[in-house]
Amino acid sequence: MKQLMLGNAAVARGLYEAGCCVISSYPGTPSTEITEEAAKYDDIYCEWAPNEKVAMEVAFGACLAGKRSFCAMKHVGLNVAADPLFTMSYTGVNAGMVIGVADDAGMHSSQNEQDSRHHAIASKVPMLEPSDSAEALAFAKLAYQLSEEFDTPVLLKMCTRIAHSQSLVELHDRVVPETRPYEKNIGKYVMMPGNAKRRHPFVEERTRKLTEWAETAPVNRVEMGGTGLGVITSSTSYQYVKEVFGDSVSVLKLGMVNPLPVKLILDFAAKVNKLAVVEELDPIIENHCRQLGLDVMGKDVLPLEDEFSQNLIAAKLGGTVHTGVALEDAIPPRPPVMCAGCPHRGLFYTLSKNKCTVLGDIGCYTLGAVAPLAAMDMTLCMGASISAIHGFNKARGAETEGKTVAVIGDSTFMHSGMTGLANIAYNQSNSTVIILDNSITGMTGHQQNPTTGYNIKGDPAGKIDLEQLCKAMGFNRVRVVDPYDLKACDQAVKEELAADEPSVIISRRPCALLKYVKHEAPLAVDAAKCVGCKNCMKIGCPAISIKEGKAHVDNTLCVGCGVCEQLCGVKAFHSTKKEG
Repeated sequence: MKQLMLGNAAVARGLYEAGCCVISSYPGTPSTEITEEAAKYDDIYCEWAPNEKVAMEVAFGACLAGKRSFCAMKHVGLNVAADPLFTMSYTGVNAGMVIGVADDAGMHSSQNEQDSRHHAIASKVPMLEPSDSAEALAFAKLAYQLSEEFDTPVLLKMCTRIAHSQSLVELHDRVVPETRPYEKNIGKYVMMPGNAKRRHPFVEERTRKLTEWAETAPVNRVEMGGTGLGVITSSTSYQYVKEVFGDSVSVLKLGMVNPLPVKLILDFAAKVNKLAVVEELDPIIENHCRQLGLDVMGKDVLPLEDEFSQNLIAAKLGGTVHTGVALEDAIPPRPPVMCAGCPHRGLFYTLSKNKCTVLGDIGCYTLGAVAPLAAMDMTLCMGASISAIHGFNKARGAETEGKTVAVIGDSTFMHSGMTGLANIAYNQSNSTVIILDNSITGMTGHQQNPTTGYNIKGDPAGKIDLEQLCKAMGFNRVRVVDPYDLKACDQAVKEELAADEPSVIISRRPCALLKYVKHEAPLAVDAAKCVGCKNCMKIGCPAISIKEGKAHVDNTLCVGCGVCEQLCGVKAFHSTKKEG
């Protein structure tokens, strides 16, 4: 059966058909939907991990146990997971393990534009790169075959356009291979220096074998057309080249981008008069061709930055540039801003009013840096706000301690903020850290995290108590404020900045959009615990009413968003799993 499918959904389908059993990921655009779609298959255990390093290690543990596994992340997430990746290249796998990474050329939702192919080359791990949804499904299945045949994790590289575009795919049944027995093997899996030295030659020999496989692999194919120009390309660039030139040029389409073939490229080059390499971002294929002694057009005419397009390739390589249709009226710009009702607005307004230096972090709250709030001075990477404020205040001391804060979201804090906070507690800088707890992972589309109390399917799960966690880490001053209460917010910021010890402010109010998000778990109220404070009424939920002084939830209207549960200080609200 054929079906129109998003690239990320096609990857998920490929994982399902290949018999993948365990998936652990951290949400990151443009990779998020792979795990969200996979979670719809009850045969696969799926989870959101606190960060990408943990996700990759979970997937490794599952493959070690003999089950096929997967983890997904965006390109910057692969930086976080690089530590296990490089050593997993040495250990190899037991059952197949695939790592999905999605690059974001054009930086639609990212802080940099790195090329993940460098990670594949540096870690000496094979990488497949699909150019449409059909290949996304097929390559996901192929990746498991390669993983088990060559004893290696395999990287599956997506990009924004392939991840978020739709094309036809052919669906097949799920086939689950037999569980591979786990056998203790210290020389293979315990990477202390003596064993690692013996595994390194295996990695080099594996690369040679994979290069031989790439020479005749069907994922690398030649499409002969006109011989005046030959183009070597991959991924979304292949689609652009075909749209611009059709069969008027010859194309070598590469589906495996590490390791790259040698003889296949040389044979193709010999059949054309002129050779060009079309690839987004860095000249990985181009440099490989130059090392083979080939004269190629590449980054001398094509840019190193941003996404490519049909017109760009046509303009640079001599095709027809289509002008399209232009509107006569100038369209006013619409810069990104925080959502209406966003709880972070009140907190950032307070920081702006107090003229604070704000070291920020990665999340939807990064928009606090732009007009009209303009209340953020730095954003680097996940968790850097807390580590950076420690260094900032250690460098300047009392000069900055009373007017500088770190701001980090609840999900980002669980991802990479705890170690920075531990550093403040251990090395004692007088720093004020603000955790923006909107009770969800907002930027990537409302995914659960360890502080929300729900798992990926919306069922009740373990929940980290931020206040108790911060106190356990050694902070005496931990307080919670409602960012809608501007007076209390201002008082909290002033008092904690004036204090002569490190402190944590938790700015807590659920994301204003949460009440529109449907989960599987409706809510119930324990009347014995309800004190009738009516705080739950403040969100304007049509499912909540007060009867005889107690809260009441109409589960025919409840969508299980959990906002009232987050607001209830006495824990009178609790989730109930939806029957059926």
